[in-house]
Amino acid sequence: MEVHTKTFETAHGLVEGVQAKWAGFNILLVTGSKGFLACPAIDTDACQRYGVAAAIVESTPDNPIGTLERFGNRRVTKANERAKALGIEEGMDVTEAFALIA
Repeated sequence: MEVHTKTFETAHGLVEGVQAKWAGFNILLVTGSKGFLACPAIDTDACQRYGVAAAIVESTPDNPIGTLERFGNRRVTKANERAKALGIEEGMDVTEAFALIA
């Protein structure tokens, strides 16, 4: 397993991306002080039960996020109620959502 990190700058501060990479599979997330955005491997409903704002970023086996560099070129596909309270909406550009979790 490999772990990679990347810092993204937003209008409201920095957010930090983390990628855990195995052969043929990745888990990617970008986290800020108010919540996080993640690949579909994360359960946003479970995060809601813990009081954490979480949203899912578009990724499929045919078109995976793949790297932290590609993360910002995606859209939000799902947001739990805590994330929605921050202003994160389905269809939103991920870079806009970065600023809302910073």
